[in-house]
Amino acid sequence: MRAVVIDAPGGPDALQVRQVARPQAAPGEILIKVEAFGLNRSELHFRSGVAYSGSFPRIPGIEAVGLVAEAPNGEFPIGTQVAALMGGMGREFDGGYAEYVVVPAPIVVPFTSTLAWEILGAIPEMLQTAAGSLRVGLQAVDGQSILIRGGTSSVGLALAILGSLRGMTVFSTTRNPARRELLKAAGVDHVIIDDGAVHDAVRAIAREGVDGAVELVGTNVMRDTLRSVRAGGTVCFTGMLSDEWTIPDFYPMDWLPNGVRLTAYSGDAADLTPSELQGFIDAIADGRAKAPIGRVYRLDEIVQAHRDMENGVAGGKLVVLTS
Repeated sequence: MRAVVIDAPGGPDALQVRQVARPQAAPGEILIKVEAFGLNRSELHFRSGVAYSGSFPRIPGIEAVGLVAEAPNGEFPIGTQVAALMGGMGREFDGGYAEYVVVPAPIVVPFTSTLAWEILGAIPEMLQTAAGSLRVGLQAVDGQSILIRGGTSSVGLALAILGSLRGMTVFSTTRNPARRELLKAAGVDHVIIDDGAVHDAVRAIAREGVDGAVELVGTNVMRDTLRSVRAGGTVCFTGMLSDEWTIPDFYPMDWLPNGVRLTAYSGDAADLTPSELQGFIDAIADGRAKAPIGRVYRLDEIVQAHRDMENGVAGGKLVVLTS
């Protein structure tokens, strides 16, 4: 089979498409014929050698969608449409950047759809992160207001879609005014142009502050995000698009506004239920939601895809088709 292999950490050119042996599933594992996979910044971190876990050489990729090719214990019928995500994919064992991948059965989520594979490939990890940030990180309630810091990322767009479906008032930020319509199309009510500080603009609309916020940019702007939220509200730290992960000399009394809660969300495959995945797919199929796809690539274009992800040239999810 063809697969993308990284022998050692490096830039995008470290990703090499090769012919490798097709894996076989052992009992308790599922062999998936991969049709598409989404790109994630955690794969960029792994490729560049700054990730906290993983080993080389490795086929990367923390998610994939496709068809069940082998299931020795009979967990799924052959040909079942499935998504696989997280659980050590692409770090502790070979991941989704390949024509076939073997994964533990517990990280496989079945679904049924006639949507194109590039649409389906955009969904699993993006949806798991967005839905988990709302449900676990914010414990959000339908109809509340939410600020998405880093709104044109794939997770940011998914958050806007989910918020809109739940009747929430959605605030979302972008540094690029040209992406206003992209956000509006995802269901954003108030687009905030981010010049490094957005709390005044947010409070000009929501005087007491929003009910909750999801931080996708990083610690460099999180203090400002905290000041956009009302007392009793919550900020969930989910992403680090700026690659700034830590806070030097963190002083809680100075950083945290009175009564504002700070949580975090990372999540795993168990946080994405079949009904949640199927519900989102169905919402796209019937026109209630739109898959926030930035660009679609072939497997041979993986180096360019990583360059584009690194440079942030496309708003939305980057997806690779294997065939």
